[in-house]
Amino acid sequence: MTRPRNLAIMAGNRYRKKRMPMSRYVKLVSVPALALVFSALSFGQEIDPRFRFALGDPRFKDQTVEVAPGQIISMESGKPVPFETMIRDTRQVPFILVGEAHDSLPAHDLQARIIRALFEQDPRLAIGLEMVPAARQDILTKWSLGRLTEEEFLRQGRWYTTWGFHFGYYREIFAFGRDRGMPLRALDSPRVVDAQFRMRDGKVLPGEGKPAVPKLDPAEEEDRLLLRKSLESSDMPAAIKGAVLETMFEDLYRAQAAREADMAALAIQVQKREARKVVVLIGAGHLMFGLGFHRLVREASGLPAKSVVAVGIPESRPSITVSRTLADYIVGIAAEKRPAYPEIGLAFKPVPDPSKLVIANKPTQGAARGLDFEENDLVLSVDGRTFSDVDELLIYLAGIPWGGEARFRLLRHGVERTVILKTAADPE
Repeated sequence: MTRPRNLAIMAGNRYRKKRMPMSRYVKLVSVPALALVFSALSFGQEIDPRFRFALGDPRFKDQTVEVAPGQIISMESGKPVPFETMIRDTRQVPFILVGEAHDSLPAHDLQARIIRALFEQDPRLAIGLEMVPAARQDILTKWSLGRLTEEEFLRQGRWYTTWGFHFGYYREIFAFGRDRGMPLRALDSPRVVDAQFRMRDGKVLPGEGKPAVPKLDPAEEEDRLLLRKSLESSDMPAAIKGAVLETMFEDLYRAQAAREADMAALAIQVQKREARKVVVLIGAGHLMFGLGFHRLVREASGLPAKSVVAVGIPESRPSITVSRTLADYIVGIAAEKRPAYPEIGLAFKPVPDPSKLVIANKPTQGAARGLDFEENDLVLSVDGRTFSDVDELLIYLAGIPWGGEARFRLLRHGVERTVILKTAADPE
């Protein structure tokens, strides 16, 4: 789903399904920021409850299948199929939609493998990217033509302030597309639709200045139901969950539908204008049960689309039971003990002077949690380096590996202090 535009910029892996940064005091939360929580399937040692929802194709929606690591289950047959069969079955399909858990390296490895196989089958292939704003297509094009280094692309494209997940998850995919001359197309919606609420001392306060939400034609009830069930099954704090379900749900649903409609229109434009098969990389929550983005692409284009969604299998289980209608192809992946890249957990406020890096709130997650960072601390330097803007700092922090550390020099109420941030050497 959409990244937060009025929410504090998050360093590292943001908005994992089981983690949602919220200030104890006043926080404005954008609808797209909340919606992002539900775009990525959980790849921890827990089973995502959405895997079992009875939604989608009426022929099979009351049926389940067993999936083990390394298996691919076809919705049509309800049985395992080889990887080559899945690729062959998509030969005449103009849209292949590959869902992702944004911070799961195995999920991105699967995307890369699918893209390589599709390219070998038909080199007239374009890659549609949810994670790049359409407004920055020119920067993406410059990078794909070799006119920008990776760091220049990340900074000019504001990767970490508009997307936030570590570029390492996507590096192989981007490089393969560039090296093979494949068009890389930004799909992120230009539309910004926010609904806001505030919290103080754990209580939800009335929203202020909530912008109007564009009217949309009613979508299928299952789209609305999927979002509501996702919210209900999430681990958000009870006060926030109640506020979302009671006062924000319709805004959230309409914002999600508007953005998915915009992205679908962009993907269809790519397919028609360039006469290419399009593989779309997008949060799995947009594709599950043939709903959301998947439904909109299919209906608006009048062309078939096939979806691939990976599910994480905890190491303690040989397989898990999921809904047969979860996707056209369900791929079992061994769940990771931790993400490939550490989460830093710092948020920065947008301020008039972009060279002033101001911490938005006391960190509640990641390596910064529990350390001496406070709201409104001014970052003077990190590891002796000064930074001219937030993007530059976030690129630097993304380079901290597991077991690494960074020395922050902060200014608080006119007094300088030093904080050493360390990432765990072993999985939590």
